[in-house]
Amino acid sequence: MTRQEKANVIEDLTAQLAENATIYLADISGLDASTTSALRRACFKANIKLSVVKNTLLAKAMEASEKEFGELPEVLKGNTSLMFSETGNAPAKLIKNFRKKSDKPLLKGAFVEEAIFIGDDKLESLVNIKSKEEVIGDIIALLQSPAKNVISGLKSGGGKLAGILKTLSEK
Repeated sequence: MTRQEKANVIEDLTAQLAENATIYLADISGLDASTTSALRRACFKANIKLSVVKNTLLAKAMEASEKEFGELPEVLKGNTSLMFSETGNAPAKLIKNFRKKSDKPLLKGAFVEEAIFIGDDKLESLVNIKSKEEVIGDIIALLQSPAKNVISGLKSGGGKLAGILKTLSEK
């Protein structure tokens, strides 16, 4: 690879890092061709972009990026694959589901909406992160709850009041 090609790759990686708020670093070494192909298909279906990169080029792209990646450049050892997604927990769910059949991919680290997660032990907490749509749904449900309680209280109170008036009028 010539210096110009490396500079182009670093520039492309820097642009991808800037565009995406959810970035996962995983180790998929040791997977055979059919398993790797199945992983790529699963990523495509889940709208996750998967690419294998050289650690040195990714480290330089992280330095050039305006985002603060903290300790993530330190986990760039061995084979590294990048996963980009619009949903914060989608790659974690994919990794967890894929591990039911295989012991890989291993999570090296993740950058999710300014938060940094290092190590495979953080996979479960990443799976439990709610997506933007789920959080909005929860907020709407919380906002609707008091209104529903007031309406049901008024309906039941109105029914009781009508029953009392009917009973009194019959006497």
